[in-house]
Amino acid sequence: MAICALLLAAGCTTTEEETTITVFAAGSLKGSFTEISTAYEDDHPGTEVVLNIDGTQALRTQVEQGARGDVFVSANQKHMDALIGEGFMDNATVVDFVENRVTVALPASNPGTIADLSGLTKAGTKVLIGTPDVPIGSYAREVLESMAADPAYGEAYRDAVLANVVSEETNVNNIIAKLLIGEADAGFTYTSDVVTPAYADQLTTITIPDEYNVVARYPIGALRESAHPDTANEFIAFVLSEQGREILGRYGFDPV
Repeated sequence: MAICALLLAAGCTTTEEETTITVFAAGSLKGSFTEISTAYEDDHPGTEVVLNIDGTQALRTQVEQGARGDVFVSANQKHMDALIGEGFMDNATVVDFVENRVTVALPASNPGTIADLSGLTKAGTKVLIGTPDVPIGSYAREVLESMAADPAYGEAYRDAVLANVVSEETNVNNIIAKLLIGEADAGFTYTSDVVTPAYADQLTTITIPDEYNVVARYPIGALRESAHPDTANEFIAFVLSEQGREILGRYGFDPV
């Protein structure tokens, strides 16, 4: 008691230790999860959220190679299933939380004068697509295969679009960045990328009809070796809350 009194007299106070969690999040979630993390920190003083944003396939590789984190958010089920199978996830916490769709994004100035999906086949059109292992690249190829199976487009359409691909990117944010600086005429991205507040006035879109499109479901879960499992679960609960869903909706995602 005497020691405590002396410490207090000297102006010493005790403070709660700050907790830091690391969230591995797919590139298409950059804007929404930046806002969600800030809102979570505001509601949970003493907690810091560090975002590791990259293509889902790159994030999965990081986890497999020993990178430590607390929450993993994937843009498809494939990479989440792989981590579950390898024992990296706390399986009871894994849940789908939003849906997204594929679209064709163009710079607002439309330098390639692309009016519809057929414009992607014009000679000289510069198209961007994700690599096959990044979710947006896999989804885009699914779209093209669906269109190839329809005689209205056919295999020649798919082949002509792929022939116009000038770059395959490992992250959807790289596709957006190149469109914004005019390095390409069009790119396969998510619907959420085009309506995200930061880019809404800089990009336009050509809608892919539902019969060819895919529904991208995003799962979230806590990593099994999280150093702060309670905080990880609280963050996931915040993402799933009404406040989290409202933020995700503003960024073009459909909460599930």
